[in-house]
Amino acid sequence: MIWAALSCLNQFINSIVWHNNAINWAPIWCDISIRIMLGAPVGIPAASLCINRRLYNIAKTHAVAFTDEAKRRAILIDTLICVLFPMIVVALPFFLSDSWPIIIGLVSSVYCGTPLLGGLLLFTFAVHNSPVFLKSNKSLSASRYFRLMALAMTEILCTIPLASFIIWLNSAVHPVEPWISWENVHCDFSRVMQYPSVLWTTNYLLVVAIQLTRWLIVFCAFTFFAFFGFAAEARKNYSIAFCKAATAYELE
Repeated sequence: MIWAALSCLNQFINSIVWHNNAINWAPIWCDISIRIMLGAPVGIPAASLCINRRLYNIAKTHAVAFTDEAKRRAILIDTLICVLFPMIVVALPFFLSDSWPIIIGLVSSVYCGTPLLGGLLLFTFAVHNSPVFLKSNKSLSASRYFRLMALAMTEILCTIPLASFIIWLNSAVHPVEPWISWENVHCDFSRVMQYPSVLWTTNYLLVVAIQLTRWLIVFCAFTFFAFFGFAAEARKNYSIAFCKAATAYELE
C-alpha cells in the first residue's frame, strides 16, 4: 500500500510539473522521482510475495500458534523483502545509468503468476479448508481471509503475462547494450536529456511503455482499494475519521 501510494503521488506531481513542457524545473526531484519509479515495480510484487507467504503459513496443514519470537522473525523477513530488497534494486541502476534522469514532457512493471487451472485448484482448496485455517488463526476473520485469497488469485492471473509483455516491450524500445566500463557509462552523466511529447509520441512502442509505467501503478492502487477499502474495519475507520473531522470543524 505504501509503495502504491508513493508511486501515485510521484506520478501526480510529475504530471503537474511537466504538463505540456520538458523543462528541467527540479533536478533534485528528478533524481528522487526516478528512485521511486525504480523501487515501486519491485516493492509492490515484494509486498504481494509477503501476503502469499502469510497465506501459505495460514494454509499449512499442521498450523501451530506463533510465538512472539516467530512473529518478530516474520516481521523482520517481511521488512527485508518489502524494503531492503527494493532499495538494493534502486541503488544498482546507478552503475548502469549513463545520464541524469530523462525528462519526458506530458508525463515500471509489476507482478507474476501461474496457469488458471492451478489458481482454481488453489481457490477450491482454500474454500474447502477455510474453517480449519480460521480456527487456527483467531485474529483472521473469514471476510479478511477471502479478500486476501482473492488478491492472491488476482496476482496469479495478471502477473506472468503482464511481466513477460513488459520485458519484451522494454527490450524492443531500448535494446540491451554491453557494459564496457565505469568511465564509458558515466562519461557525460551530468547531462539531462529532454524529450517533448512531439518527439516521443512518434514511437508507438515508447508510448505504450511510458503509459504503462504511469497507469499500471494506478491500477494496482485501485485493485488494492477494491479488495480492502470497503471492508468492515475500513468503513469503521472512515466513520471514526469523519467524526473527528466533524468535531474539529464544529470546535473551530
